[in-house]
Amino acid sequence: MQRYDYLIVGAGMVAANAVDGIRERDSEGSIGILGAESRGPVTRPALSKKLWTDPDFGYDKIWMQPEQDPGTTLHVDTRVSAIDRQARKVTTRTGETFGYGQLLLATGCEPIRLDLAESERVRYFRSVDDYDHLRRLAGAGRHIAVVGGSYIGSELAAALIQNDCRVTLICPEPVLGGGMLPAEVADRLHQTYLDRGVALLSGRTVKTGREVDGTVTLELDDGSELAADGVMLGLGVEPCTELAQAAGLEVDGGILVDERLRTADAAIYAAGDVATYPDRILGRWHAEHVDNANCQGAAVGRIMAGSDEAYTHTPYFYSNVFDIAWKALGRLDATLEIVADSADDKGIYYYLEAGRVVGVLLLGFDEAPLDAAREVLAEPGPQDAATLTGRIPLA
Repeated sequence: MQRYDYLIVGAGMVAANAVDGIRERDSEGSIGILGAESRGPVTRPALSKKLWTDPDFGYDKIWMQPEQDPGTTLHVDTRVSAIDRQARKVTTRTGETFGYGQLLLATGCEPIRLDLAESERVRYFRSVDDYDHLRRLAGAGRHIAVVGGSYIGSELAAALIQNDCRVTLICPEPVLGGGMLPAEVADRLHQTYLDRGVALLSGRTVKTGREVDGTVTLELDDGSELAADGVMLGLGVEPCTELAQAAGLEVDGGILVDERLRTADAAIYAAGDVATYPDRILGRWHAEHVDNANCQGAAVGRIMAGSDEAYTHTPYFYSNVFDIAWKALGRLDATLEIVADSADDKGIYYYLEAGRVVGVLLLGFDEAPLDAAREVLAEPGPQDAATLTGRIPLA
């Protein structure tokens, strides 16, 4: 049995940042990373953004490579099937065992799937392999259907239409982004996709599909069908909590951890997409975004290596499509009361619940005032248009 002082299950962005965090305090401890995918950590947002839209951002720039640390070993194609908390070891599906001094669960999320098998032309988009498949398929005017109107789906549709593809985006909302964004922003987003040539099938969902002779045919909820050369699905994700649950760790929308990112087992931590943690502003929180992966990964590494800090960062999330760029914190729910403070193409939108700001959307800023937004979120209220208008400068 191989044994590591620090064993990380999951080879994503959290793992790479955790190695850096550990090395800030412990230069000698052995680190093992067990990753289910065939390659190591990458800057995952680039797979649906910069690799498609920035000609100066090459494929070589996505790799994080924590294994370049001489005391770190990366094991790919390694899926952990069980944790023995008493013996402090994990077992893989192939029967290998790895012991640990401290264990970090950074298993991330898995895409939500339909009754449609994955193939060369059908991918539930998340990994580098998915990107590679799509790159081979894209171009030459081929028709790609993108299913799902949230982050991955909307970003992929924007990327593909700019890379010589015919694109149909299928989303459940009548207006793209309408469940999350203020009406005026969602309307602008929807119209921008139409203006750029994306065919929008809004208010529609996919029930199932079939692939025959190089064509994928989707059956929609209204009984209609859509044929395409390829299908990319971005239907959201679900945290990979099964391993933790089987080990008797508490789960509630993610693996429950305290302010030091530790589970009820003092030797086991969780961070990133798979963790539910006590945010100092937002309360019990679950964040599936890159800022949290970076900051929480580094913090949990330092904590595992002896730091007495707590994780106090409230992460932001963002999206860039065409000429629309935004960052946000907290809850974006279009059914909440929304106070708009906007001018030209720049705006700040406050989401209120019972008079308290629970979410802030920052639209069109080169340098978004994230700290100022965090200050507003931290206040108990009550707030309204009179107290919020002009609170954060638009200039």
